[in-house]
Amino acid sequence: MSERRTPANPPQTAPRVKVWPMYRAVVGIGLVCGLAIVSVFELTGPVIQQNKIELRQKAIFEVLPEAIASAAFRLTDDNRFEPTSPDSEGSDLVFAGYDDQHSLVGLAIEARGMGYQDVVRLLYGYSIESESILGISVLESRETPGLGDRIETDEDFQSNFGDLDVSLSPDGAAVAHPIEFVKQGKKTESWQIDGITGATITSRATADMLRESTVWWIPKIRRQMTDFRDPNNRD
Repeated sequence: MSERRTPANPPQTAPRVKVWPMYRAVVGIGLVCGLAIVSVFELTGPVIQQNKIELRQKAIFEVLPEAIASAAFRLTDDNRFEPTSPDSEGSDLVFAGYDDQHSLVGLAIEARGMGYQDVVRLLYGYSIESESILGISVLESRETPGLGDRIETDEDFQSNFGDLDVSLSPDGAAVAHPIEFVKQGKKTESWQIDGITGATITSRATADMLRESTVWWIPKIRRQMTDFRDPNNRD
């Protein structure tokens, strides 16, 4: 008759993991992090927005160097321009610059387009007298430091905008010569933008966004010049 032996180390059942407490902890941490993010956004959002407005206001006087005062105007559905708050936001805004005699010297207009890495936003100054772009100021850019950001720092590229021709055709219906991009050193016409070797994509994007913006805005602006009287001196 055989003898049954009892195992020396009987198998043990693994303890059951309590899932509910872990689930509560994960959800709780997620809620706390979510509330923290929302709180930070609510606190910093107005400050960031105010900084953007101040940067834009500074840029207006950079691209319109003869101006000592400015006013914001919004394009209406019937293609007229109405005064609005200088803190306004939107793609339908232009900013008029005035000299010390309240005379209109030019307009600052925002343009935006896709650069090499992300959207580039800039402000350019339009001269009423010479019908040309006087200068540009970058409002927002995430281009590669040392390459794409050369649209801000390269003196040769910036010189494109001392007197960039955007004059209208004789009937005033369109820009006579839409802005063109050319390779560095190939500029022969006053409406061409000399690119930057090593930052071709960003410099070409700058030319493209300026061409699209001026083709859209300049004919509308010229038809409604009387709308841009200084709102602080309407007598």
